[in-house]
Amino acid sequence: MRLLLLGGTSEASELARRLAGRADFEATLSLAGRTSRPAAYALPTRVGGFGGIEGLTRYLIDNRVEALIDATHPFAARMSANAVAAAEAAGVPLAVLTRPEWAPEAGDDWREVEYAAEAARALGEAPRRVFLTVGRLQAGAFRAAPQHHYVLRSIDAPEEPPPSVELVLARPPFSLDDELELMASRRIDMLVSKNSGGEATRAKLDAARRLKLPVVMIRRPPLAAQTVLYGVEDALGWIHGVAS
Repeated sequence: MRLLLLGGTSEASELARRLAGRADFEATLSLAGRTSRPAAYALPTRVGGFGGIEGLTRYLIDNRVEALIDATHPFAARMSANAVAAAEAAGVPLAVLTRPEWAPEAGDDWREVEYAAEAARALGEAPRRVFLTVGRLQAGAFRAAPQHHYVLRSIDAPEEPPPSVELVLARPPFSLDDELELMASRRIDMLVSKNSGGEATRAKLDAARRLKLPVVMIRRPPLAAQTVLYGVEDALGWIHGVAS
């Protein structure tokens, strides 16, 4: 069975590891190529875009793909929408492999917003020291709030960071002790995060709760796919169901 896995997450990496070397599946992993230092994967890997819906549709047809799993980042809305449209056009079953969203807990002080630009406005007019964890692609939205000082953590450096910024290049996972030390040493007043879910970056929320820091949380975009899976075991079960 030929399978295409759209990756870029820890869930994609784990699924790739579980599929590698199996005689009953011929799986290929596709990465968008937005990270300059991608992690190593166990499957044959292609890097780069497909050329929109038409390009992905053509790839599915030309390579006789029999199942498509979208395990891209929860905020990769355009790619996920393209996957839905291409899978329908090519007649290929599609499932989304994602992680549950975070939810506020007792003691949390969340201000939920829809977009990065709204998050920048939610910081307020008074200057703050902000721990910014939205990734390099959305960092530019905070140039609209230059009165704040940002500690921006990202795997790669953004092209247009805010003017007053300390850049921390790092790859998750992050421990609670590390997050507490970072926030305390930088005298952070507020955390900005996308609701990506998962355990690899959850410690920043635990640290903010302990330090009684407000959090501006960007809601994740809605999914267009009908089949949504929340674990690698579920994904393997779905694949076997399609193959049978």
